[in-house]
Amino acid sequence: MSWTCPNCERELLNEHQTHYCAKVSLDSLFVGKPDELMLIFDKLLAEVSDWDGVLIGTTPNCIVFTHRRTFLVIRPMKKELDIQFYSTEHHPEKPFIKSIAYRNKYENHIRISELDDLRPQLFAYIYASYRLL
Repeated sequence: MSWTCPNCERELLNEHQTHYCAKVSLDSLFVGKPDELMLIFDKLLAEVSDWDGVLIGTTPNCIVFTHRRTFLVIRPMKKELDIQFYSTEHHPEKPFIKSIAYRNKYENHIRISELDDLRPQLFAYIYASYRLL
């Protein structure tokens, strides 16, 4: 069961969850960005939002996806999306631009700028992050 913050209207896992409390529209994060970034985001959103128990919130810089914990963060940048997710394994090779130890797992980043970069393996990585407890 989730809770909605009365100030920012963000849906959270519980009433005492720490969050950035500000109303931010999803569209505002894509102003001045290439249209293809919104298409990529829409494809990711269409897949991930169907997973059980996923909550989606916006902050001034990113879109946060939670399921028990944050499992995916998407940051629209000037010409690409920074896609952050977690894994139990370190990924030092491309397409990963960063894979750093974070508590008992790894925080990973992949950047994509074209719809063709959105491959099934990326969805597999994101789904594995969703399944982490």
